[in-house]
This record gives sequence, structure tokens and C-alpha cells, in this order.
Amino acid sequence: MKRYVFAISGASGSIIGIRVLRELVKTSEVYLIISSASFSMIKDETGIDWQAASDKAIERKIRLALKSNKIHYCNEQNMAAPISSGSFRHDGMFIVPCSMKTLSGVAQGYTENLIQRAADVTIKEGRPLLLSPREMPFSAIHLENMLKLARLGVKIAPPVPGFYHAPRTIDDLIDFMAGKILDAMGIDHNIYKRWS
Repeated sequence: MKRYVFAISGASGSIIGIRVLRELVKTSEVYLIISSASFSMIKDETGIDWQAASDKAIERKIRLALKSNKIHYCNEQNMAAPISSGSFRHDGMFIVPCSMKTLSGVAQGYTENLIQRAADVTIKEGRPLLLSPREMPFSAIHLENMLKLARLGVKIAPPVPGFYHAPRTIDDLIDFMAGKILDAMGIDHNIYKRWS
């Protein structure tokens, strides 16, 4: 079974990250980090309330919501979590969505929390890393940070919808964007209709 690190950082678009996560846990073990700012965004945008009094309670809520015991929740402040070490083996890391603050920290090697530390370790160990920056328009600073990371081999996959598959609902658009993110990491799925 493959194993991934997955982070949701404090930008709008958490619904896309959750859709990718739902697909990923079907076949993989996932170590999940959610930034403190993202919990309220998740609740506002999806109605899902994963906040709880303890990390174990958060993990139970997430496992119940996603119907999977293959998810391991890691608090963003827990710098002693296994995923903070290069000796923790995994098949890649996602940050979906990725706030510009998180992207900047990763680009500069500034690891003030577990999301940034895990990404830093992923880069130094030469493992696949995908960031899905959710902002518009991009400033020159944002673009320079993305270019710096892309030159290091990081996949930059903004959640841009396609329309050639004739989407009829918002869920169709979300599935398309989530599917393209999974495609970028070489993960099989069938959540959107491919061009033929």
C-alpha cells in the first residue's frame, strides 16, 4: 500500500483538497495535516466540522467522515511527528489547497510548522511534492516562489477547472480539478471524463 502526506493549508478551496483526500484514502495510507486556519474554512465552505478538543478526537471525526482508518491526523504544531523526519518513508506529499504563506515558507525553506517541515523534508529527500496554490491573481512574488519550486521539481497545480468534459454541477468541476491533481502525481482514478 502506498503512503502519502497530505496537507490542507488556510486558503479557500478546501473542498478540492477533501475531494482529493477522499479518492486517495481508497488505496493509500495518508498522514494528514490541517493548518489551524483551515478548520474554520473547511466548516464555512463545506459544512464539515472537524474541530475537536484533542488530536485523537479530530482523527476520529476525520476517519468517520471519510469512512477510512487509513488516515493519521498530525497537528501542525507537532514538529516531533514522524513525517517531520527524512527517515519517514512515503510516496509523495500534497498541499491542497496551498496558501501563499505556506508556498512562501516552502520556497524559502522556512519551516515554522509541520506542513512546511514535511514539505521541506520531501524536497530534500527527492520525493514528489505537489502544491495547489489557490489565489488569483498571482503577484510576481507568488510566481517567483512557484518558479523556484518548479525548478526544484515540485509540481505546481493550481485548481483550474476545465470545461471540455461538459460539467453540469459544481461537483463536476471539483471532480475535474481533483482528478487533474491526482493525475499530476500519477495516481489512478476515474472521477472525471477524459478527453477522447
